[in-house]
Amino acid sequence: MMTFAELTGAQWAGFRRSRGLVAGLAVAMLIPLALGLLFAAGSRSSCTQGAVVDGPCPPPPLGPGGEAVEDRFFFVHRSLDGDGTITARVGPMTGRIKEPPPPGDPVGPPPVPGVAPWSQAGLMIKSEVRQGAPYVAVLTAHGHGVRMQYDFTGDLAGSAAQGPRWLRLTRAGETITGYESGDGRRWSEIGRARLAGPARIGLFAASPGALTVEGLGAAQRFSEATATFDRIGVTGASSGWRQDDVGVVFEQDGVTPHHPGGLVRSGDTMTLTGVGAIGPVTAGVRLEHLLTGLPLGLLALVVVGSLFGASRTRPGEEEAGGRVVAAKAVVAAGAGFAGGLVVAAVALLAGEPILRAGGNHPLPVSPLTEVRVIVGVAVFWAVVAALAVGVAALVRRRVVAIGVTALLVVVPALAAVAVPGGVAGWLHALTPAAGYAVTQTIPAYPQVAGHYVPATGFYPLPFWAGLAVACGYAVLALLLAVRRAERATAVPA
Repeated sequence: MMTFAELTGAQWAGFRRSRGLVAGLAVAMLIPLALGLLFAAGSRSSCTQGAVVDGPCPPPPLGPGGEAVEDRFFFVHRSLDGDGTITARVGPMTGRIKEPPPPGDPVGPPPVPGVAPWSQAGLMIKSEVRQGAPYVAVLTAHGHGVRMQYDFTGDLAGSAAQGPRWLRLTRAGETITGYESGDGRRWSEIGRARLAGPARIGLFAASPGALTVEGLGAAQRFSEATATFDRIGVTGASSGWRQDDVGVVFEQDGVTPHHPGGLVRSGDTMTLTGVGAIGPVTAGVRLEHLLTGLPLGLLALVVVGSLFGASRTRPGEEEAGGRVVAAKAVVAAGAGFAGGLVVAAVALLAGEPILRAGGNHPLPVSPLTEVRVIVGVAVFWAVVAALAVGVAALVRRRVVAIGVTALLVVVPALAAVAVPGGVAGWLHALTPAAGYAVTQTIPAYPQVAGHYVPATGFYPLPFWAGLAVACGYAVLALLLAVRRAERATAVPA
């Protein structure tokens, strides 16, 4: 009887000699590569800045961790060189929101009263009045209570209180502590963060665009928020109050601010109006957009795996039973891993420079994340190839095997652009399509309003959990196929 290594070698030789299988694997690789590089070549980006029309877009500011960030808000501040404290009572927010324009009207109606979710007003210590500079803030967020946020990605929840709230930031050395209070006497600590060096300490207001989900898409509309600060107390700060509209955008004349913030003072009370957001960027061109052709490539891989899994047993393998199925799975998984590795590596490494040449600024990710995506895609391809072999060996009908595996792996990904986000999320959590989570490079931040659905590249499971779901299906299919093969070759007693 042949050993498992001999069986695997024989199956590999058979796969390699089959022109149809090799050609199918090549097609599976070429489809996503071609679509990814075509996407990169066809993506062009230009912006209007001041008097410059259709010029290159500036890259987004980067936060302390190297991530792309939004950093626009109205800031009233003083200089803080050492230890210090700022305390203020923050009143309820008011604001304006621009309603979506009706069909055929590019301008739409004027803004109406309203406050967008995650509009913020509070206290901040920021190392520089520069977009992307480190900061620590304690704030009230509309609809989300009191928060302590820092360096764009950090977010700690305080109480759920809405309405007037006392807030405090205290700096001792490099440690900044955030507090809240309902009456200004009894204080609760929210959390701590670190910020070194000289800084600016003060009050701020910001309002991200109001997110509107329309059918399967989403749009952000202009919004601004206004909050009143009183009972303001500052210790340790030098110089007088200054104000900056951080990140303000200008009209085409390059001088007039577009939707500026503002400050109104009345005695010791300050009323700030702010526009913009403070947090990581989640929308924009991302590296995984170069892998949008993966479902179609996997469809071709499913065909290859199904044909291979349903192929006839060769002479000398009749008594091997389930070990033949396992050997085929190993060969298919190896071929799938190699194919997926090449696809992901070439698409990302060759596509990124093409995107940048077109004026795009893909959201930056760490080299470790790029490696994780490349290896993750390769593993996912290996799992899908093994799943196809298992299903084909189980049902023993090539067309049925192709249909079943494609229904599990490919259809959920293609349907994500045509079904509601909640349904698409369940499909990508409960089927082998969960493995597409390996392509996600930017996390969904709960403190950033976004359209987080599979159609926009955000999956319900982390990459490792998505791979685990896909592996579970493959293991189950192979175990059932092996058991069936063993029963078919069993000799009656």
